[in-house]
Amino acid sequence: MDWLAASESWWGRVVLERGIAAVYVVAFLSAALQFRGLLGSNGLTPVPKFMERSTFRTSPSIFHLHYSDRFFGCVCWSGVAVSAAMVTGLADLVPLWGAMALWLGLWVAYLSIVNVGQVWYSFGWESLLLEAGFLAVFLGNDETAPPLPVLILACWLLFRVEFGAGMIKIRGDRCWRDLTCLDYHHETQPMPGPLSWFFHRMPKPLHRVEVAGNHVAQLLIPFGLFAPQPVAGIAAAIIVVTQLWLVASGNFAWLNWLTIVLACSVIDDDTYGWTRPAHAPSTVPGWFGVAVLAFTVLVVVLSWRPARNLLSRRQRMNSTFDPLHLVNSYGAFGSVGKIRHEVVFEGTSDTVVDQHTEWREYGFKGKPGDVTRAPRQWSPYHLRLDWLMWFAAVSPSYARPWIGALCAGMLSNDHDIVKLLRHNPFPDHPPEWVRAVLYRYRFTTWEELHRTRAWWHRERVGEYLAPVFSGVSGRATQSGDDTDRRK
Repeated sequence: MDWLAASESWWGRVVLERGIAAVYVVAFLSAALQFRGLLGSNGLTPVPKFMERSTFRTSPSIFHLHYSDRFFGCVCWSGVAVSAAMVTGLADLVPLWGAMALWLGLWVAYLSIVNVGQVWYSFGWESLLLEAGFLAVFLGNDETAPPLPVLILACWLLFRVEFGAGMIKIRGDRCWRDLTCLDYHHETQPMPGPLSWFFHRMPKPLHRVEVAGNHVAQLLIPFGLFAPQPVAGIAAAIIVVTQLWLVASGNFAWLNWLTIVLACSVIDDDTYGWTRPAHAPSTVPGWFGVAVLAFTVLVVVLSWRPARNLLSRRQRMNSTFDPLHLVNSYGAFGSVGKIRHEVVFEGTSDTVVDQHTEWREYGFKGKPGDVTRAPRQWSPYHLRLDWLMWFAAVSPSYARPWIGALCAGMLSNDHDIVKLLRHNPFPDHPPEWVRAVLYRYRFTTWEELHRTRAWWHRERVGEYLAPVFSGVSGRATQSGDDTDRRK
């Protein structure tokens, strides 16, 4: 099937496949290192309890067939191993059908994790990886020329990511329209990075330029992806630059990196003078071409609801319209917080809590805590508990399903739960009580940073969670209620 071949996109396919595989490595590694504390049988939201109230039809997952913490870990580490091998070119060392089977296996494994991952896997980049990962099944290997329909579908996916994000902003918070959102966003985003302080302290006119540039990159440039070369390549390059800007200014897991990989699929060998391997085929095998066409028709049909969502005044952010996450809608930060609240957990060894009690603070790996600790770079790795703590500070309702289990884990020094934290102030003996306090955080000024060496300034707002006591039986009991005490 010569008419399905896009021979000029040989290197674009290589970058796309290896890039998707590299993101899979990070995603499976993130799952492997965090699942016991989050989703394990004794985790914050155990998978077995979730499966008691869900079905295979609503949440397709191999874990409906069998679940144990050991089996979950085997799936994660197998995913790391296979995807790492794909980065090094495993797909080109096996027959075409074998490469398709490997990609499909990775997709099934990660879909299985996401569909039992509950609130910890409710982010748009999970759906983005699954959609890109299923697309990779039909990209082929060294036995076939890159299939043109699949490369067009990669552009369509990239378009939805960028244009969806642009539309949700322009329809959302007024600050996106008056170009003031980035006066706040670098400071109030879920997990600031090492350079976020400096981005926040840029002159306000530069923040206006940032917002305006964002609108151009997300609302206008994506249409250029479907233009002839070199226009499409230039549009893709602009998207790459803007995504690298986002990588530098914050931590958004693998969202930006996977977007960059998708943009690289627009690479055109002939335009840039890149030489293809001498053995590179210039046609698509018949059976593979039929599979590609069937997949293309499926995506076109499933694209109706995401496309309609793009044009809707009630646009939904980061939504999937089927449990397989095949074609999704994307977009984030339709509204931007103007102030930053942080929930700080503290514990004490005192048996009686009074005004003289000495409280010691727990430290998280990524979210702000110690004011003298500079924000760290974590992306593309995803710290799931730290991200949910940002939502918990926005409203206690986000934390209600798991905050009690988190306190119980602190009160018992549960290894898997405490391992999710950076610092446990009670390494030898668990505390008698834990509590949570709400603080308002802001970045320090240049003068404050020079004088105090602190990146953050914080002020106590009030009690977020009343002291919780381990009790004689070891079960956590709470003093008072867990209502929002910010008012």
